[in-house]
Amino acid sequence: MKRVYIIGMGMGADSLTSEAITALNEVQLIIGASRLTDIFNRSDCDIRSAVKPQEIAEIIVKSSMERIAVLVSGDVGFYSGAKVVSELLSDCDIIFISGISSVNYFFAKCKLPWQNAKLISAHGRDCDIVSAVRRDTYVFALTGGNVRDLAQSLYNVGFGNLIVRVGENLGTSDEKIYSAAVSELLVSSCPTLTVLIIENPSADKRVRTGIPDSEFIRTGIPMTKSAVRAVTLSKLGLHESAVCYDIGCGTGSVTVEMALSAFEGKVFAFDKDMAAIGLTKENCRKFKVGNVQCICGSAPEIIDGYPAPDFAFIGGSGGKIADIVSALRSKNPQVRIVINAVSPQTASNAIYALECVGLASDIVQVSTSNGRYIGSAHMMIADNPVYIISGGGAY
Repeated sequence: MKRVYIIGMGMGADSLTSEAITALNEVQLIIGASRLTDIFNRSDCDIRSAVKPQEIAEIIVKSSMERIAVLVSGDVGFYSGAKVVSELLSDCDIIFISGISSVNYFFAKCKLPWQNAKLISAHGRDCDIVSAVRRDTYVFALTGGNVRDLAQSLYNVGFGNLIVRVGENLGTSDEKIYSAAVSELLVSSCPTLTVLIIENPSADKRVRTGIPDSEFIRTGIPMTKSAVRAVTLSKLGLHESAVCYDIGCGTGSVTVEMALSAFEGKVFAFDKDMAAIGLTKENCRKFKVGNVQCICGSAPEIIDGYPAPDFAFIGGSGGKIADIVSALRSKNPQVRIVINAVSPQTASNAIYALECVGLASDIVQVSTSNGRYIGSAHMMIADNPVYIISGGGAY
């Protein structure tokens, strides 16, 4: 059986572990990216340049060599191709050898602890850096030539003054480490091999529901009120990586609370009114949520082409509740749906729409009153009662 060592190269030849050096001395074939293999100059060993896991696996399968090393950047367990390569080589004896990752190397260079840091990759991946920075004091980010874009995302929600530690070409002769404000990185020209540590001393991990209405930017566009919003979110029962729809987003109050709850997921906010879309975007910026995409158009047609939702809230339907519910179920038969209605007729239509797709309805009517001073005493001022109808999914 072929023995394949998948070796974390750390920050380069000078940071290789003794275990890695021992393994490399006994192999007959070394495979990896050219920037990793170029450090070896051995006549007794075949050295091949390859990056894609499938290509690496094909070289190994076709080779007659019995002892082989596959080189990966940093550590085998941090955004590495090691797992995929090992899965393609099920007939081989696979041995992982860890290396010094860019995480512990850079935090050590910056003299900072990293046990509580949030680790993310924005290198060829869809990455919500805003939510990570909002929630965590230290965020470590791998980048890939997109430092300006990441800085722009943070700047747009008011994080322009945060301090970022920048590490360029770590472990090489071109290594450069420095600090800059987010706003300064808007005009940066960082190389592809750049990592960041963003520090937010005011990080806030709260998942807020029933946020006071006064905290939202308001216009004449309708808004789901605080108490009703809290019950609505409880009926949705979101998880942190959920894909959510807010159909008829209006002011964006439910959108914001969905985004805060599904902080590692994605929220798609739909409304046929461009003013509502603009207002929702403003409130997302105010609450520093970066995992929302706002789309102007009428449901159900507008939801075509977007990822299937795990959860959907219908706050406005334009009289198309049945069509919207049917479209949501077509995209995901397990979707959890919550519909808010002010009139009994709309509530009845919502119940019927759920029944038509085989879902039993849970119905709650919420009647709230808010205390206000009238002279020296409190008086309770009633809001319109709201029906909250829910069905489907796991709850």
